[in-house]
Amino acid sequence: MTQDTLSAWDDLPSDSDSVPPRCLSVTVRGPWGHFRRIEGNIVKQTYRIIPRTTVAGLLAAVLGIGRDDYYDLFAPEESAIAIEPIEPLRTVNMPMNTLSTANEAMQSLNSRGKVSVKLPDPTKLRQQHNYEVLVDPAYRLYVWFANDDRFGELAAMLEDGRSHYVPSLGLSEHLAELDYHGISEVETGPTEGLVSVDSAVPNAVERVIPEKEARCQVEESPAFMTADAGGRTTTGFTSYAYNPDAGPLTVRNPETAIVDGKTVMFV
Repeated sequence: MTQDTLSAWDDLPSDSDSVPPRCLSVTVRGPWGHFRRIEGNIVKQTYRIIPRTTVAGLLAAVLGIGRDDYYDLFAPEESAIAIEPIEPLRTVNMPMNTLSTANEAMQSLNSRGKVSVKLPDPTKLRQQHNYEVLVDPAYRLYVWFANDDRFGELAAMLEDGRSHYVPSLGLSEHLAELDYHGISEVETGPTEGLVSVDSAVPNAVERVIPEKEARCQVEESPAFMTADAGGRTTTGFTSYAYNPDAGPLTVRNPETAIVDGKTVMFV
């Protein structure tokens, strides 16, 4: 077994090389939100920070891109996203009666016609599940695409208040409101010393400085996906450190960017 010296890692490109030249920003909010944790079972728990894959799906819905057709647009080298919670993150447990959507529980409408729609059988008994739901969630998203055409199309759609599909926060019944802020230049932020970061802190949990007056929580959520024979699969995760009271965190030697006076971290 061979060993590598730590100096070999000095030649790796730093995160600051991936700071985008510009980005658009939009606030997404709603009365309710639910981003189901992948490890949940009986109780449907939610992530507190909207996962990067959910942001991708939300923006793809605005652009009208098909379910499995947008993963390349949001690939690591093709996009950059920073997420800033702007309202305190709090949850309630909400029991819901649901119908099964398994294939054996679905029934077809107009099965002999050209268009057939499958719906859960309403005569079946409901199952009650306990959902953990975010109350009044709100996030400011900072978004960049390498694809200039798509970037411009998304900016135009948001500026006009248009969307191909109805935007939602995790579940279709949790409707979302989008407030567009425009396109801004991105400057490289401070990278040395203690820096106050306004956004959620991705992949730098060990560099967050605990402070008595600022709460800090950590979660890992899906970040990247790719299409496969079964539809799609997750190819990467991001660990976020965040302040549940929607305040900044102090981070040692982070790779930051400055957008509209806010210090954020892209992933």
